[in-house]
Amino acid sequence: MERVHRSVPTTNHKLKNELLVGFLLLGLTGCGYWKGIELMQTKTFAWEKVALTNTLTGHTNPVYFVAITPDGQTIVSSSNDGTIRLWNLNTGQLSRTFTGSYPAAMSWDGQTMANQEENYTIKLWNLNTGQLIRTLTGHSKSLDSIAISADGQTLASSSGELFSSEGIVVWDLNTGQEIYTIPSDRLKDQSLSISPNGQILAAGNWDKNIWLWDLKTGQAIRTLTGHSRGVFSIAFGADGQTLASGSMDRNIKIWNLKTGEEIRTLTGHSNYVRAVAFSPDGQTIASGSWDKSIKLWNCKTGQEICTLTGHSNRVNAVAFSPDGNTLVSGSEDDTIKIWRLPK
Repeated sequence: MERVHRSVPTTNHKLKNELLVGFLLLGLTGCGYWKGIELMQTKTFAWEKVALTNTLTGHTNPVYFVAITPDGQTIVSSSNDGTIRLWNLNTGQLSRTFTGSYPAAMSWDGQTMANQEENYTIKLWNLNTGQLIRTLTGHSKSLDSIAISADGQTLASSSGELFSSEGIVVWDLNTGQEIYTIPSDRLKDQSLSISPNGQILAAGNWDKNIWLWDLKTGQAIRTLTGHSRGVFSIAFGADGQTLASGSMDRNIKIWNLKTGEEIRTLTGHSNYVRAVAFSPDGQTIASGSWDKSIKLWNCKTGQEICTLTGHSNRVNAVAFSPDGNTLVSGSEDDTIKIWRLPK
């Protein structure tokens, strides 16, 4: 079992005092965090129970995408080795392999997988049967990101090179036809995401900004500015009103989408932040970094909860299970790790 590093101080007089204060706060205010005891320094006993339970091997190249199906039973992973793999979450056993490369996206119902294929096409797969559903054609350059709307009706894809982006194409998944294209008047869009209510399309760009559009019309809504380097990853909160972004500037930012204002900045990683994800209850953010670590953050306070180590190379992907009790991570060490979180 890999070692899990936790940011918890050793027992001493100061810690005893903090523990006492923590117990008093719990008794007086009922404050808690995932049924754990939140201390003054945001260190919790509950998070001592975070455990690395399995490491999945089989991919032969970096893993860039991971997701857990809505029933909480299956992990879906995509790698530069040209395969999409389905794993049993509980046993770690490989259940299915089919052709497909990164970038990739899974529909919210866990039924459909989209990924880049040869000649810059996008293929849609039935995850239950492994059968090809449809092929989308139109891009002429390598894809950077794919996102599927929650209702499974719309897909967005970005492609191009750093200084010659093709823009973003929005597709009707029922017909396989292009709905519209957002022009390539920016640098490369590195990460796409669609809000849970299907109203907003967001793109994290190498120009340091996050761009927001109305998904239905393609009209620009606003631009979120604040990062000092390119934005590598973005994720919507479950309420659709909050967005997290991870950047080459090593920081994570949380944004209020109604106002366009930055809520707070999370600092602690020592290299690019390649992946961000909200827990289902919206209380926690997980971040994966090229510093080989995963960090968990308290969204309300911005404080780091704990750091998970064990990957031997860059962490490119993180995803929570629907019940919030499991986190999976994908890395350039070609593995997927399964972490059990406190209830």
